[in-house]
Amino acid sequence: MASFASDVKKELTSLQVSIKEARAELMALVRMNGVISMSGHTVTLDVTTENAAIARRIYSALKMVYLIAPEVLVRRKMKLKKNNVYVVRIKEHVDELLRDMGIDFMGTFHDETLQDIEQDDAARRAYLRGAFMAGGSVNNPETSSYHLEIYSVHEGHNEAIQRLMNDYQFHARIAERRKGYLVYLKEADKISDFLALIGASQAILRFENVRVTRDMRNSVNRRVNCENANLTKTVNAAMQQIQNIEFIQATIGLEKLPLKLQEIAIARLNNPDLSLKQLGELVPNGPVSKSGVNHRLRKINQYAENLRNP
Repeated sequence: MASFASDVKKELTSLQVSIKEARAELMALVRMNGVISMSGHTVTLDVTTENAAIARRIYSALKMVYLIAPEVLVRRKMKLKKNNVYVVRIKEHVDELLRDMGIDFMGTFHDETLQDIEQDDAARRAYLRGAFMAGGSVNNPETSSYHLEIYSVHEGHNEAIQRLMNDYQFHARIAERRKGYLVYLKEADKISDFLALIGASQAILRFENVRVTRDMRNSVNRRVNCENANLTKTVNAAMQQIQNIEFIQATIGLEKLPLKLQEIAIARLNNPDLSLKQLGELVPNGPVSKSGVNHRLRKINQYAENLRNP
């Protein structure tokens, strides 16, 4: 069964984009998943992904933007023996392509090209979409906490992605991992807005539907827990009151209490399950307010305490 993140990526690969947007997407994918190799005077660029739809996206973008028809190689991962790895290999016009993307033969990124992306909203969104396809993940909101992240090997590029995201007020944060860096979001609102920004409209509908259901369920649970806690507190208080009244009765007799305390003591003994408001309605010459009943019961508790510790 496909994960929520893979469903998001599959949806993103089906979006119709302009040449400008395809270039920005491709730039992120190459910067994050590309490997440059040289053999003699021949330069080769491999862009690797485990997602077949993303491999097709890279292939189509290269044909659209650079008029290049790359090779596509399929390899099987030896460790897991179940996932294919797709390698989109470019052997022609690699130097022009890398120059256009602001990448040199050593794999160093040049910020000037990315600054051009930042100046254009559609290109900036497309770059973030490509970054998510290359190294993004988002938790299934049905089964876990809200979390979206984009992983990058290069610290500088990770900071660039954070900057692009925060241009839209996402307040994305960065975390270092053993083999790279993460830029991430934890707030459900921000994750939903990011999915909208990169064009995952179907994913948003699913995310929001689950989110509303979860929030409603959590709200109900909090309310039930609060009511249960209040009920437990009320029951424990009533039990203590009855124990103190029975102690007074066995020690000196309830008739020794002032009349108002006698009345509420007898009402409580005869009605252990009633609320303070209900007790107040049973008192002779009543009703007595809830605060009035509570005041009398506190005095009874204190009276019993004084008897125990004269």
